[in-house]
Amino acid sequence: MSVCPVCNGFRDVYLLCAYCSEPMLESGRIMDFYDNYSPYMEIDLMKMEDGYPDTNSGHKCPHLYRCPSCQHDEIILIKE
Repeated sequence: MSVCPVCNGFRDVYLLCAYCSEPMLESGRIMDFYDNYSPYMEIDLMKMEDGYPDTNSGHKCPHLYRCPSCQHDEIILIKE
């Protein structure tokens, strides 16, 4: 079982927005936004349904980063 360093608070990832160069905010795993129950589902099962072909086999955790200035969203795959 792999562990995401961002989900578990081991590491922070700082990104600058590609459009306005402001710091982006980490908003959590993308799977948590699917529906009301998805944050409570098994992580490995959600990775099989997230639409990214290698998140489960490649041990990657997709996180949503959002720019507070221009509202640009970006999905970043974090290596577990």
